[in-house]
Amino acid sequence: MASEKDTTASQANSMWGGRFAAGPAEIMEQINASIDFDKILYAQDIQGSKAHCQMLMDQKIISGDDGAAILKGLDQVKGEIEAGNFTYDAKLEDIHMHVETRLKEIIGDAAGRLHTARSRNDQVATDFKLWVRDTMDQMDQALKMLQTALVTKAEQHADVILPGFTHLQSAQPVTFGHHMLAYFEMFTRDRDRLRDARGRLNECPLGAAALAGTSFPIDRTQTAEALNFRKPTANSLDSVSDRDFALEFLSVAAISATHVSRLAEEIVIWSSAQFNFVSLSDQFTTGSSIMPQKRNPDAAELCRAKAGRIIGALNSLLVVMKGLPLAYSKDMQEDKEATFDAARAYALVITAMSGMVDDMTVNAAAMKASTAAGFITATDLADWLVRVLDMPFRNAHHVTGSLVALAEKKGCDLDGLTLAEMQTVESRITDDVFSVLTVESSVASRVSYGGTAPSQVLAQVENARRRIE
Repeated sequence: MASEKDTTASQANSMWGGRFAAGPAEIMEQINASIDFDKILYAQDIQGSKAHCQMLMDQKIISGDDGAAILKGLDQVKGEIEAGNFTYDAKLEDIHMHVETRLKEIIGDAAGRLHTARSRNDQVATDFKLWVRDTMDQMDQALKMLQTALVTKAEQHADVILPGFTHLQSAQPVTFGHHMLAYFEMFTRDRDRLRDARGRLNECPLGAAALAGTSFPIDRTQTAEALNFRKPTANSLDSVSDRDFALEFLSVAAISATHVSRLAEEIVIWSSAQFNFVSLSDQFTTGSSIMPQKRNPDAAELCRAKAGRIIGALNSLLVVMKGLPLAYSKDMQEDKEATFDAARAYALVITAMSGMVDDMTVNAAAMKASTAAGFITATDLADWLVRVLDMPFRNAHHVTGSLVALAEKKGCDLDGLTLAEMQTVESRITDDVFSVLTVESSVASRVSYGGTAPSQVLAQVENARRRIE
């Protein structure tokens, strides 16, 4: 008869078989267990297990009766988890062993046949790929909503003029619609990257087993097709050690979150009293505990901050993976927590930014007034000198700089100079020059493809709506 100590050790190590005579130390259980975060994979784990079970039945590796019991039991386990009637235990380490253990409680020893021709290594790789793929699809739809919000705002404000900046200094007048479409292009590239990464992800590792494949006559194409993968992975070693799919997802999320952060930064600046270009409603702002006049753009600030969190997750996984030999090492358990956290943060910032763009009220008068400073039509003046006086651009640049200095000394903008004053710098200047010194004429003239002219903005809005789909 086995001693109480032997029985305890056997129970504690039931997933490892007879190799271990004693249970792990308490700290080992704590550092080894992943159930606190990988329980999020329950649906993918059961989805993969059902596909594997059906293949084992079809290949006559397990009996139809055992397979049917397994499939029915897996559905019951999923139902219990979704109903909140499932008990988790750190001794069982991860979601895979929780599902298998509960399955055995429901159907008995037949549950042990489910792990035929499969390892936790290919099982977790499959579950994780399925989860990342599902998340990519959700993020694609979230980005589509953000694109739509930006295009709608661009159409509504195609002719609203504000300063365009370089170095955060007034550079040239642009339209607000054009500015919104710049972010549309960024998020369009993000969607492209997401879809591109999804295509490379979409190969199924299930059936690679621990690292070398299996001697059982499995049909990996069947399980790949059942799980909507394009095909099985080609190399068993790579199958279980690959985390490129998670790295690519985090890379896309980090780049996209950086785009969100840039727009968030502009919203923070624009909504300040000093700019007053836009305002956000109570839905996306908070007040101060001591200063009653304050309306703080906290949603934008948090979007800006969470980009760092997402970038950190990418860096974390790169560092985990950089020194690992083939095939699987326990280090790779650290792939999920950061990815799950980054995905949650990314979903938050995309959804929050969509809401802020929809919510944003544009102060067209303040934007227009801001163009009066900074000699913002200087480039238009230089272009006029080239176009009308046939002056080499470098010479025109020099003449315009001299006129800017003259206007600065006088304390006016370029259109505040008289013709006579301009002619002290360049005698050939005529009254026609004043036709290009208004911000309206400046933006209207920028009709090159992708330019800021309202006509171009509206054309690009139509183009953007087609591209969204």
